[in-house]
Amino acid sequence: MLITADQIRAARALKNWSQTDLAERTGLAVPTIANIELGKQIPGKNTIEKIIDAFSIGGVRITTNGVEFDQNEIF
Repeated sequence: MLITADQIRAARALKNWSQTDLAERTGLAVPTIANIELGKQIPGKNTIEKIIDAFSIGGVRITTNGVEFDQNEIF
């Protein structure tokens, strides 16, 4: 699955996560997150999986149309 910069920003907004929060949850560097969101870096498969997994654990699903809270998660 692919993930866009807009989806990353939207998912972070849903969780109220900063780029630092996402970096800590993925093990990626903050500049990596920033560069992906700015379109300066195209994430590889491993990086995409780390980002999607972090949001999934946080209760957010990445969809083909955007992002949404996972209705199966209890908050």
